[in-house]
Amino acid sequence: MSCCVCQKAKTNLTCGSCGENVCKPCTEFLSEDSFSFLKTKPKHLEGGAYCLSCYNNKIADELSQYENKVENAKNILVFDITQGKETRLIKRLEDQIEVKDCPDKNETVLRLAFFAAELGFNAIVDMNLKPKKIKVGGYQHTMWTGSATPANVTAAVAAMETAYT
Repeated sequence: MSCCVCQKAKTNLTCGSCGENVCKPCTEFLSEDSFSFLKTKPKHLEGGAYCLSCYNNKIADELSQYENKVENAKNILVFDITQGKETRLIKRLEDQIEVKDCPDKNETVLRLAFFAAELGFNAIVDMNLKPKKIKVGGYQHTMWTGSATPANVTAAVAAMETAYT
């Protein structure tokens, strides 16, 4: 059992993609929250440790594409359900998207925006967020559930929206 990268005899890890033995210095690790916004994580991304060749050939490209989608989600226009006047001209052709049991309000909004960006939209309208308080013993925390409709907003509609505010 030698490392598939450096051929050292001391290996204690296995590559999550190819299944080869690999030593710790020759391993790239992915944190558990990598690809956390995806609805279903692909099987080849579930392994936490990868040999350098698999990481460079397969994982690094997917990770950069995922990070680009997260950055695009940060630029999505967000319209709350109370902004009916501003969004009355926006067509709602797509089904609503939902996020359930998210520990943070801002993360819930970002997840909704991520799903809209992944579908190719540049805005979410009619966003509705609902908190749910959970008590365990003497401690309490809040879980958030949200829904929104993905939409495409043209520059003219966006300009009208800024004129109203």
